[in-house]
Amino acid sequence: MLGAVAFMAQLDFFIVNVALEGIGKSFPGSSEASLSWVLDAYAIVFAAVLVLAGRVADLWGRKKILLIGVAVFTLASALAAFSPDLAVLVGARALQAVGGAMIVPTSLGLLYPNFPKSQHTLVVGIWAGVAAVAASAGPPVGGVLVTVDWRLIFLINLPIGIAAIIAGWRLVPEVKDPEGKRLPDPLSIVSILAAVALLVLATVQGPEWGWGDARVIALFVVAAVGTAITVQRTLHGTTPVIEKQLFQSREFTRATITLLLYFAGFAIFLLGSALFMQQVWQFSPLQAGIGLAPAPITSVTFAVLAGPIQRRFGRTAPALVGTLAMVVAAVLWIALVRGDSNYWGAMFPSLVIMGISGGLSQAPMFAAASSLPANRATTGSAVLNMSRQVGTAIGVAVLVAVTTAAPAVSGFDIAWWIQLSAGLGAATTLIALKGARKKET
Repeated sequence: MLGAVAFMAQLDFFIVNVALEGIGKSFPGSSEASLSWVLDAYAIVFAAVLVLAGRVADLWGRKKILLIGVAVFTLASALAAFSPDLAVLVGARALQAVGGAMIVPTSLGLLYPNFPKSQHTLVVGIWAGVAAVAASAGPPVGGVLVTVDWRLIFLINLPIGIAAIIAGWRLVPEVKDPEGKRLPDPLSIVSILAAVALLVLATVQGPEWGWGDARVIALFVVAAVGTAITVQRTLHGTTPVIEKQLFQSREFTRATITLLLYFAGFAIFLLGSALFMQQVWQFSPLQAGIGLAPAPITSVTFAVLAGPIQRRFGRTAPALVGTLAMVVAAVLWIALVRGDSNYWGAMFPSLVIMGISGGLSQAPMFAAASSLPANRATTGSAVLNMSRQVGTAIGVAVLVAVTTAAPAVSGFDIAWWIQLSAGLGAATTLIALKGARKKET
């Protein structure tokens, strides 16, 4: 049940990509910029609300927040499916994101108390595998549903959501902080919402407005101020959203930084591969989605093996191999992928390698939340997921910027060089902070 709702919330982040053309036909006169808000509203609100939702779940009850999140997501999906105009659809997508932000960290936070610590990497590996499948399944699932009606991509959530509420109410035990229900201080809440929302907004609008546009610069400046206030409250506030005690775990700190870098590269891989197959090789959205399938299939295989791999090699080695696999995949794409269609010889090998990368690296990084006190596992999971979402937004913005500015194949080559750099940065972080911990002990 927990895997199903996490899959649903994360699938909707990607499934709408292939539906924009159909949505535009339903709402004549909608500009490309206004249609993009069907995607952007979800990305911005989801990233911004994650940490607050996770903190409230730890305080008030993870099961309670999960079920409320599923209910909000399901109702918002119904509103999206029956939207009479684009404005209502965008609003429904923002509401969906609120529900999704309540679902994702709590679904992970509820797993920890139900399994011994020795199995945390295994269960998180399965959870991460579900996330990887959700990301890669978006284009093919969306492609099939859109051929009938784009509204089906939202209607499909209704039976899943209703079944999850019933199952969750009966089967999932409640877990919460025994110390009380006191909410974080308001300034801490406002600052982190502003910091994350405005950072993601500036990142997604930068390619369209121009990076030197006054609006983009202003958004980055205000986001920086919000970040500074968030850090100040974390270090000196009495009840901040993000408590400084979280970062006393070097494993958690390392995972937070690594996830941001890794998912910047992963977003370039995921969206870049799909766009390349469609824009350069002229694949249909459905063909491109199916073409991506080797990555999630391989990823799930390695994610399920995360537990035995971790017991044999520890958490750092698999994550390091996974981040370096991203580098290898980028090198192969740069060397082999050209304008002439050659899926099996050029694209396929790197898709398999990226599946290995995701399966090896994501499970140990998300499992870092289990290094925190038990009553902060959902808050920690939310911080890790926020880092992932911000990294994803940055990766998508960079991909759009470089592929728009340069001719087809060369633009994607630049993007894959950036993916390579992100993988190296993630690997360097793993090594550097691992070394720092050894030196301290």
